Amino acid sequence: MLIGLHTSRAGSLENAALEAQAMGANTFQIFSASPRMWKASAPHRDEIERFCLARERFRLVPLAIHCNYLVNLASIDPVVRERSIASFRGELSRAAALRAEFLIVHPGNYKDQALEEGLKSFADGLAEAARDLDPGGVAVLLENTVGCGHQLGSRFEELRAMGDMARVATHLPVGYCLDTCHLLAAGFDIATEAGLKTTLRQADKILGLKNVKVIHANDSKGGLGSRLDRHTNIGKGQIGEAGFARILTDPRLRDKPFILETPEGENHDRRADVAALQRLAILA
Repeated sequence: MLIGLHTSRAGSLENAALEAQAMGANTFQIFSASPRMWKASAPHRDEIERFCLARERFRLVPLAIHCNYLVNLASIDPVVRERSIASFRGELSRAAALRAEFLIVHPGNYKDQALEEGLKSFADGLAEAARDLDPGGVAVLLENTVGCGHQLGSRFEELRAMGDMARVATHLPVGYCLDTCHLLAAGFDIATEAGLKTTLRQADKILGLKNVKVIHANDSKGGLGSRLDRHTNIGKGQIGEAGFARILTDPRLRDKPFILETPEGENHDRRADVAALQRLAILA
């Protein structure tokens, strides 16, 4: 199975790939720049080449890039919208330069709009950011959210609507990323056998599981329907090891990359989370 984690590019891009390999991963995710700053510079060509060579050497495929947290393509605030579109365009350019397979983005929030207007604002913003830009082999993945406040994307119907509009409005390939913590916190009972079955049936009917390209594997500090976006280590939260064993061994998900975004605590490193997923993936 494809099991990996989010790694740091501190020092160099190559270090992100080396860290993934050292953690026992065969896929990974990075930020292409600081996730909390609007401005970003493109990586140098030699840095990109070293990074790509490391990926080849250790067969780290696919590569997912997570978009800047500040980007809110659904916003109608003039300043935020302009910055978000420019920032996302930069994310697309860097993802193409790094030969990433996926660029994952949070749909944002629709403050001061009706829900339907927010969905369209997102799709329009995505299209404007991508105008006349060659994305290479990069597909944009819309990530589900916990649905706190005016967040878009906690319901499969919202993800589907944004995906459909984006496919019409832009030339970009568009799919989905499902986060296990976000699913539980949004009210999808994936911690139980019956709840997981229902959730996957709904996801397949509304999104099409073939369009779900990445799973963010995170246990949840918050309970079912809590709307709390707090990741915790595998087996330490409300999904638990039994829940993850069912998720990882479900035949409909076996070909998906599972990427960890769990915290690294004083007495817990992320290598233990990678090992936990690998162990749970082979449980019958």
